[in-house]
Amino acid sequence: MPLLNKTEARSSLLSAAPSKTPSGRSSSWSAARLALTAFFTVDGFLFASWVVRIPDVRAQVSASHSALGLALLCISAGAVATMALIGRLCLRYGSRPVTVASVAVFSLAVALPAHTHSVLALGAVLLLFGAGYGAANVAMNSAAVDLVAELRRPVMPSFHAGYSLGGLLGAALGGLLAGRISASWALASATALGLAVTVLAGTALLRAPAALPRPSATAPATEATAAARPSRHARLLVVLLGLTALCTAYGEGALADWATLHLTDDVHASGALAATGYASFAFAMTAGRLSGTWLAERLGQTRVMLLGGLTACAGMTTAALAPSVPVVLAGFVLVGLGLANVFPLAIAQAGATAGPQGVATASTLGYAGMLIGPPVIGFLADALSLPAALLTVAASSALAGVLALTVRRHRAA
Repeated sequence: MPLLNKTEARSSLLSAAPSKTPSGRSSSWSAARLALTAFFTVDGFLFASWVVRIPDVRAQVSASHSALGLALLCISAGAVATMALIGRLCLRYGSRPVTVASVAVFSLAVALPAHTHSVLALGAVLLLFGAGYGAANVAMNSAAVDLVAELRRPVMPSFHAGYSLGGLLGAALGGLLAGRISASWALASATALGLAVTVLAGTALLRAPAALPRPSATAPATEATAAARPSRHARLLVVLLGLTALCTAYGEGALADWATLHLTDDVHASGALAATGYASFAFAMTAGRLSGTWLAERLGQTRVMLLGGLTACAGMTTAALAPSVPVVLAGFVLVGLGLANVFPLAIAQAGATAGPQGVATASTLGYAGMLIGPPVIGFLADALSLPAALLTVAASSALAGVLALTVRRHRAA
């Protein structure tokens, strides 16, 4: 896998070259890119469809808060356990077939929680759910990295914008249907949609010319070994990029669980107004990702990540300390805009550095950040205060920007 932006000369060459699809047409919106965007969108939609039905499933299995927390932890366990394996499968069979298979498994798994009647059964089902979710994310990002290299444009944020948009649509539709249809019907409908997208987008993706050739079974042993075993320097870069993703996902996870409580408990906003807290963050992140390619092409990926981290730091500091609801909401918007492109660009660079294995490693670290964010904030909120705990999001956002700068220096070394 070629290193993106390895040197200034390499970057200049890539930016000067025209963007073409394998068919030779100058178009950045190829069938493969459209299909991958559809996969990212349905991935976000499926996950959000499950999230809005968690209260219904909890009541169905009669789970306590602690028991539900342990069951939900199975999602993370399944995802983390699967990611490294999927990276190897992408190397062996190609990212596109693995993407289609993974999204199909994830789509089927979404319907299962509504049919469980004990916490143990729910945990077992969520292991499969997490495995499908983790597999889909590694495979989709690996396929997207190949397409980024083919197009020679930093278009990774546009795929993640699809994920964010799918999540917003899934949450909105799920909320509207919550009082009208049961959880089993809602999740079964989400499964049907997921499978339909898998068939349609998967057919287009598999028929599209491959973005980059993969080492074949008859390739020289040295070439296959080099592809499968990144150098020590490459592994260091991937770890740094994974830590960058971790710092970003830490903020995402923290705001998902604590933004509303901060508005109600600390700023004394009404329940209806507090509900707009996370929504403002999510909409800002979606908008930021839609403009991510444009920003990366004009400012460079490292500057976008550095400025994004600093913007999120300023926004979170404002949101944590301001006594006014409008100012807090404005701070959440800045956090969303700042963090929007750091994660996708970090994953893209990890994939360009070490292929699917790089994507798997960085994704695993990033996912860990989303896991540790909410409980760390809760512990610190009990020990200090919620505003003080939320300042760790500001610190992690700034650290993400600094890590992006560190990666650039190590890459140039």
